[in-house]
Amino acid sequence: MHEQAYKRVLLKLSGEALMGNEGLGIDPHIVESIALEIKEVIQLGVEIGIVIGGGNIFRGLSASARGMDRVSADYMGMLATVINAMALQDYLERNNVYTRVQTAIKMEEVAEPFIRRRAMRHLEKGRVVIFAAGTGNPYFTTDTAAALRAVEIEADVIIKGTKVDGVYDCDPMTNENANKFKHLTYLDVIKQRLKVMDSTAVTLCMDNDLPIVVYNLTRKDYLKRVIRGESVGTTISGA
Repeated sequence: MHEQAYKRVLLKLSGEALMGNEGLGIDPHIVESIALEIKEVIQLGVEIGIVIGGGNIFRGLSASARGMDRVSADYMGMLATVINAMALQDYLERNNVYTRVQTAIKMEEVAEPFIRRRAMRHLEKGRVVIFAAGTGNPYFTTDTAAALRAVEIEADVIIKGTKVDGVYDCDPMTNENANKFKHLTYLDVIKQRLKVMDSTAVTLCMDNDLPIVVYNLTRKDYLKRVIRGESVGTTISGA
C-alpha cells in the first residue's frame, strides 16, 4: 500500500460538476464515476468528508441578482445541496460505501443534523460524511461551508474538484493562453482575486493553516494522486 500524504480530507465538489454536459440537474454517469473514485480512496484507509454545491439545481446569488430576496434565494440554494448530497449518498451506497448525510438545517426524515462529534465518529469508523445545506446561514457560500467543516473535523486538507486541472490567471475555457499556477499562497489568491474560493473561505483556511488543493475532477485517478501527495493541480498554502 502506498503511503498517503493525508489521513483525513474534506472534498469540495461543485454542483456544476454533477451535471456533466446535461446543462442542468444530475448526470448519473458523472455521479457514478465520482462515487467509484471515492470508494477507491476509502479503500486506501483515508477518511473523507464531502461538501457539495447546489449550482446545478439552483444558485442563490444569481437568483438574488435577478430580484429575488437574497435570504430566500440562499435557503433555496442550501436545499439544492441536500438533493445533491442524497444523490451522491445513493450512488456511494450502491457501491458498498457506508455514507451519512448531515445537514446544517434540520430535516431528520432525510438526514442527520450536523453534530461535530458524531461526524468525527462516523469518519473514524470509515464512513463517508456528506455535509449538506452549507453553513445553515444565508450570505455564506458552500466554499465557506467546506472550510468551516474541514476545520471542525480537523481535516488535513481541502481538496476541491473542478472542471479544470488547477488555478489559472484567467479562464482556461475561454483563453488558450491562460497560465496555470502550481502553487499559490492564501494572500496571492485574495490579492489577485483568483476565483478559487471566496475570500471568507480562503481567510478561514489561512487562519487555521489548512492547505487547499485544486484538481480536475473529471480525470480518472487524479483524486488518488492528490491523496498520495503527487504534484497534481494547484496547491494553496501559507508558504
